Amino acid sequence: MSDAAISIEGLRFAWPGHPPVLDIDRFDMARGERLFLRGPSGSGKSTLLGVIAGVLQPQAGRVDVLGHDMIALKAAGRDRVRADHLGVIFQMFNLVPYLSVTGNVTLPLLFSPVRRKAVGAEAEQEARRLLGRLGLDDPALLSRRVSDLSVGQQQRVAAARALMGGPDIVIADEPTSALDSDARDRFIELLSDEAARTGAALLFVSHDASLAKHFGRAVDLGEINKAGVAA
Repeated sequence: MSDAAISIEGLRFAWPGHPPVLDIDRFDMARGERLFLRGPSGSGKSTLLGVIAGVLQPQAGRVDVLGHDMIALKAAGRDRVRADHLGVIFQMFNLVPYLSVTGNVTLPLLFSPVRRKAVGAEAEQEARRLLGRLGLDDPALLSRRVSDLSVGQQQRVAAARALMGGPDIVIADEPTSALDSDARDRFIELLSDEAARTGAALLFVSHDASLAKHFGRAVDLGEINKAGVAA
């Protein structure tokens, strides 16, 4: 088994009719690593995450995720890797508004036998444990629709959903934008602790360079991306 969680070589990505957004010769992330990726708005951070997750297909390069060649795989194969092995905290959360808090957190189990097996028959208990770790331990809150929650609460529900079932890689795209500094630091600590508990790699992406102190390694996207254009 390779020690790499993510390995990228010669990556080139451009939107149709536009200059390249990503031009990355090399980027590697080890299994179990906690890595902070910094870049200003428009630097291509979310585009890179989309490529890693197999949502976007680049024009050139190799993108290896846990030994899976995400460029060579067909769409169904990329979907399977994403469902089984990646927990993603989206910048816009992407919660299902008509589901309850618990329903949103357990949603990944519907799409992944691997993560469902990891949790077993204790899905709701695990959802409550994760939510409690993130400060959402009010029993009355668990049955509420997520559309009734504050933005900060929705952000934490999205984090619990990403962690559900112990994915091998957790990807967080600007996940602390709605939190104050104290809540932000607690959130990152808990996210790191949960990733460490299951041995997951944590790729945390933000424009805020002050967050780098929470991670084992920090990478500036501008130093590895030769394109340097708006995403």
